[in-house]
Amino acid sequence: MNLNQLLIALLLCCSGWMTAQTNYTSYFTGNPTDAEVIGDGGTVLMGGAGENDPAMIWFLERANGGDVLVLRASGADGYNDYFYSELGVTVNSVETIVFNDWTAASEPYVLDKINRAEAIWFAGGNQWDYVSFWRGTGVATGINNAISERGAVVGGISAGMAILGSIYFTAENGTVTSEEATANPYHPNITLSGAPFLDIDYLSGVITDTHYDDPDRRARHSVFLARAMVDMGVNARGIACDEFTAVCIAPDGIARIFGEYPSFDDNVYFIHSNCNLDVPGPEIIGAGNPITWSRGGEALYAYRVKGTETGEHTFDLNDWQTASGGEWLNWSIEEGVFNEASGSDPACNPLSVDEFAQANISLYPNPVQDQVQLNTNGLEIQNLAIYNQLGQQVMQETVTTAVNLQIDAANWSAGIFYLRVVTAGGEVLIKKIIKK
Repeated sequence: MNLNQLLIALLLCCSGWMTAQTNYTSYFTGNPTDAEVIGDGGTVLMGGAGENDPAMIWFLERANGGDVLVLRASGADGYNDYFYSELGVTVNSVETIVFNDWTAASEPYVLDKINRAEAIWFAGGNQWDYVSFWRGTGVATGINNAISERGAVVGGISAGMAILGSIYFTAENGTVTSEEATANPYHPNITLSGAPFLDIDYLSGVITDTHYDDPDRRARHSVFLARAMVDMGVNARGIACDEFTAVCIAPDGIARIFGEYPSFDDNVYFIHSNCNLDVPGPEIIGAGNPITWSRGGEALYAYRVKGTETGEHTFDLNDWQTASGGEWLNWSIEEGVFNEASGSDPACNPLSVDEFAQANISLYPNPVQDQVQLNTNGLEIQNLAIYNQLGQQVMQETVTTAVNLQIDAANWSAGIFYLRVVTAGGEVLIKKIIKK
């Protein structure tokens, strides 16, 4: 028996081993032969102080007995035995790969393991390590392919949860508190990015936040949403977890909420801007000054739901409205002071680009430099108005004809604007305009 054969034999008979490279360290437990199964998909968001066992069982079961891969930039093999033997779910193997630096993202061994995993878990740590090490690399491509092509289930805790939305707080300059964020919504530590990274179902346009109950991050998260709206033109939504809670999102978009309520006050929050406002943005937002995003005390709708051991409470991410086991709250910020009040079902009837298109109305060019043309295509409209991102009206016109309309945008400042059209039948349609 030669040396290679001996090593293979040893691997096959042993339950675990460690491989150390300069730029990564691997800890392996289980069967080294790839399982070659298809996973059931899904996503787990976990708040950060500790793992929720029922949510982790949900995560492992969706791997269908396949191979589990833990990716992290610090720590060691703490998940291996926990996933492999302590939760009562049979999986083929568990491997933890610790990235020692960014160069590990191009290692063939690392990429091969990602390409074979049916479950991928992102540990806690520093999310800037994950963003700077993985974004734009084969690691991100491999993870996204695992989700879309092999039904891999993915999830993360703390920093691992923070990177899962399509808009994410990178923590490149360190963390930021709620007090700092509301006092200066352009605080240098508020580093948000929408650059392509992880492509996860139902988390497009979502900003996640963690450790929600310690410290209180409701105001900080609200500022993140405001910044996404003002700077990126994205009416973003938020999902946030208290430290011992988890959200398990099935491929059909139904999220189940896990925690230990009623023994503990474990909450998850689903947040979006007031869908019943014509212009939902903040009234005052700028560098060095406190933010005001009030809209009569109803700037944001937040659904707070208790996490239980059986995960019976749910939230439907298809409409961001249908839910069970929780309550609606109104959130607002007035001159840097965060406020929360009891609310009611928002009964959203959201207006979208699709509805604008269905009305057979077109708007071009968009982005615009000097003039934009509104083509009504015969639909009778009675009024149109333009609002800037702060909700200030920059023009209004009563329409007496159904022909094409030229809108002068030459004097607008660069940024995001909203066109609000009222049809002769009273229907309200809204379209975003980008001014170069």
